[in-house]
Amino acid sequence: MRKFFGLMLFTALMAFNSQAQVLWEEGTHYRVIADEASKEKNITEFFSFWCPHCYNFEPIVAEIKKKKSNDVKFVKVHVNFMRSAGPDVQDMASQAMMVGRALNKDVEVNGAIFSHIHRDRKLIASKEDLQAILARTGITAEQFDKAWDSFAVKGMMGKNAKLINEFRRHVSGVPNFIVNGKYQATFQRGMSADDMVDLIVWLSELD
Repeated sequence: MRKFFGLMLFTALMAFNSQAQVLWEEGTHYRVIADEASKEKNITEFFSFWCPHCYNFEPIVAEIKKKKSNDVKFVKVHVNFMRSAGPDVQDMASQAMMVGRALNKDVEVNGAIFSHIHRDRKLIASKEDLQAILARTGITAEQFDKAWDSFAVKGMMGKNAKLINEFRRHVSGVPNFIVNGKYQATFQRGMSADDMVDLIVWLSELD
């Protein structure tokens, strides 16, 4: 009898593992865009503050960060090719995001910029507009000005631009997720928020 139940348990586990393996299919739920994965595991989200889908996707991003393994790095890349604003304004928004990152307030700053555009329906036209937005998160004018042209922020801006250039041919719209430099998530109609989170986390564990 023990052997019988042991066999049933083994069969059930095998069936579960098989189901998990075919849940996400290449060509349907993700694309392979490189021959080799990056040395370090990472999830890179390409987004724009002017994109309403990106704004609505923020709770999903929070869940991805919560569920991913600790050894998987999450990278947020702000693009500058949206048509809702000029490239110079989009680059300024990227720089403001880096100011928040340098001051360990990136989540608060991102939320404030998103809210300014999508909730308050206000425009961003200058550095001064961004300074006022960041002030809502507790960043003073002095802190803003000091960080704005800092070596750290310039370095982060360079990395942001490098990732855009590296994956631009694969990123025609946002939000867009590249995982481990090798896999690109392709969300399908009917997928729930949990499905999207699980797909990204699953991809992050692949070599």
